[in-house]
Amino acid sequence: MPIEIEMPKLSDTMTEGTLVRWIKKVGDTVTVGDVLAEVETDKATMEMEAFDDGVLTEIYVKDGEKVLIGQKLALLSEKDEKSDSSATKPSQAKETTREQAGKPKAAPAEGLEATTQTPNAETEPSKDQAADDAQRNILEPTAGSRIKASPLAKKIAAEMGVDLARLQGSGPAGRIVRDDVVAGAQTPSPKKPAAPQPPSIKPQPLIAAAEDKKIPLSGMRKTIAARLLESKTTIPHFYLQAQIDAEPMMSLRQLINPAAEAAGLGKLTVNDFILKATAVAATRVPLANATFNGDSIIQFANVQLACAVAVDEGLITPVIREAQKKTISQLSAELKDLAARARSKKLKPEEYQGGTITVSNLGGYGVEQFFAIINPPQAVIVSVGTIVKTPVINAAGQVVPGQRIIVGVSCDHRVVDGAVGAQFLGELKKLLESPALMLI
Repeated sequence: MPIEIEMPKLSDTMTEGTLVRWIKKVGDTVTVGDVLAEVETDKATMEMEAFDDGVLTEIYVKDGEKVLIGQKLALLSEKDEKSDSSATKPSQAKETTREQAGKPKAAPAEGLEATTQTPNAETEPSKDQAADDAQRNILEPTAGSRIKASPLAKKIAAEMGVDLARLQGSGPAGRIVRDDVVAGAQTPSPKKPAAPQPPSIKPQPLIAAAEDKKIPLSGMRKTIAARLLESKTTIPHFYLQAQIDAEPMMSLRQLINPAAEAAGLGKLTVNDFILKATAVAATRVPLANATFNGDSIIQFANVQLACAVAVDEGLITPVIREAQKKTISQLSAELKDLAARARSKKLKPEEYQGGTITVSNLGGYGVEQFFAIINPPQAVIVSVGTIVKTPVINAAGQVVPGQRIIVGVSCDHRVVDGAVGAQFLGELKKLLESPALMLI
């Protein structure tokens, strides 16, 4: 029996993928585990493996085409089986059903089932039936009627003598459902008409000129837009920052790096110290390493440290697992490897998912200070600026040259209160101004 190969969901935020190129061709024999094609998700380019044995008899999607999750990509047949694809081949993989000779049509897609169902007036009305009727009414509105109500709601309203025109619907798209009619029958007094609202003034859309460039959104850009909109509209942010004396950290780097180079190890960067300090501070203030979970707060046992890395199409946050257990040099080496593979789109989903706290560093771009947007569902993100040489007053009251760095934290107020955020930032400051504490 032919097996349809569909676009798999290769990451938790993936809604569509680009089929970069086919590895297997029509007529090739396929065994379980063979790489069929390369697929670009919103985060990385990944290999799509076969889960069945057979012969690849049809390919519906060309190299470079974008495909929705679940959409048919190809057809796999048994070795001795002939494909009837000449009569059943989808047009550029866009159709959603396929009819085979001598077989009934495939069942309608989920979400359209309501169009094939009819209400049973003889049965006892229920909330589930009302919901089904409301769904059907959205898909098939009553012709010539200006009142949005489900058939079941209209039937009950006629029996109870309730005027639908005075009811406000609570169903999908404002439809009046059974519960609205029952509630309206218990409060028969007509509702006062709402005061007219002034028309909202919408900003005029910008018209692109001929010389302007329109850039289609990539899968990564769409995901970034959706997640950051979710973060700013659903997470109550508050912000804290502190100016930190970077002189001790820079002095320690100057001592360590020559010895590290002589030993064949990589140099330590300022960001490496920030990562280590964040991991240690998160263990000392556990609520900074947590998430809001509706009716509870989940406090994580390990620090899964995410670090923002700029790539061509946007931003990705590879994750260093159990960062609190690793030395500065281990954190440095692991991040360098993750960042290199992130820029070449070779990260696996488990390498950029599941972070519990994030560091975003724009110091390399000369940015002195900023506040980052929380990476949901995390509760804290650390923002790091560049080191600035500036006159400072020492303990003796003298003006001397110094080096300062501004570190900020953005916190989810549902999880982290101001005092907890200040405590976490205080731990960061203590560790960065006494970096030897991170080596103990």
